[in-house]
Amino acid sequence: MKTQGFIGAMALFLMLGCQQKKTTPDSMKTAIPEEEKVTVAILKEPQKEITNDAAAILARKEVPILCYHNIKDFSASAGEMTKTYTVKPAAFAQQMKALFDAGYHSILPDQLYDYLLHNKPLPDKPVMITFDDTRGEQYSIGAAEMKKYNFKGVFFVMTVSINRPNYLSAAEIKKLSDSGNAIAAHTWDHHMVTKYSGEDWNTQLVKPKAKLEKIIGKPITNFAYPFGLWNKNAIPEIKKSGYNMAFILSTKRDSIDPLYTVRRMIVSGNWTTERMMQSIEGTFKNQK
Repeated sequence: MKTQGFIGAMALFLMLGCQQKKTTPDSMKTAIPEEEKVTVAILKEPQKEITNDAAAILARKEVPILCYHNIKDFSASAGEMTKTYTVKPAAFAQQMKALFDAGYHSILPDQLYDYLLHNKPLPDKPVMITFDDTRGEQYSIGAAEMKKYNFKGVFFVMTVSINRPNYLSAAEIKKLSDSGNAIAAHTWDHHMVTKYSGEDWNTQLVKPKAKLEKIIGKPITNFAYPFGLWNKNAIPEIKKSGYNMAFILSTKRDSIDPLYTVRRMIVSGNWTTERMMQSIEGTFKNQK
């Protein structure tokens, strides 16, 4: 009898154990509250990208954009145009160091575009450093000096000058692009956009874009107006030619197409470094 009782007890123990194994996983499952399920579902939904209208773009804080032309020495007797459009190499070096010491970080046009149109973030104290007119010293002095501070620049190229003495070569333009700088268009031969008609649009906008794209193997999507001069007739042609943004100088932006009237400030060779830093704040009062 004892043996039979022992066997019966063992059978009951094994049966209960099997039932417990079957029920334990379900009993251990924790129900997810309904509000948490909703939160998870929201997190999984792709966030819609913001696209600002003209008013919202104009309301964004401006990013300081510097415009350089020549970087070379000049005498005290040089003409006012030379002094305005030429910064001495030593002064340029001081200005780059001052920007770095003040905590500025260089940005490129694609970053500015995403910031203005889509509210994408920028680094603290952004600044854009741009160069016009394809001068050779922009590569030999400008890019070399910026590299010390990990700054990148934007080089607006007028394509008629490529490979000419004292101007950028195609190889230098490619090296600038490959090292992380931005290449952009500045027409074929620097004629004012306000005077274009007929075939001029193709000559000054379309062909330079295609030539630069062939040199660097990347899209060219930014344009600078010669002398900073523009009119409303030019903007549709610039858009049609495939440019995302166009840059003027420190005049009023267009209320309808602010992306095609982005403001820049010419850095004068008459300025001290302190004056240059003050001018950034004075010109871009609503700066980011």
